[in-house]
Amino acid sequence: MKGLIKTLDNLPLIVKLILCIPLLDIVWSVYKLCRSITKNNVLGIILAVLTIVPGAAFIWLIDLLTLLLTGKVWWLD
Repeated sequence: MKGLIKTLDNLPLIVKLILCIPLLDIVWSVYKLCRSITKNNVLGIILAVLTIVPGAAFIWLIDLLTLLLTGKVWWLD
């Protein structure tokens, strides 16, 4: 899991932005789940699971905005 996290963190910004497209945003939801599991963050795990299915309709917009403003996907960890 740490390899996946590191790989996604090191992607170029344009690729990260492409992964924010609504149907592709599942990649960032899985990334958030892996980060929370790696850090044993129970609240993060629960919220990450919720962003995979019901939150997919709007979470892509949050990911897109945080990527444009900070260059990385925002998460609790």
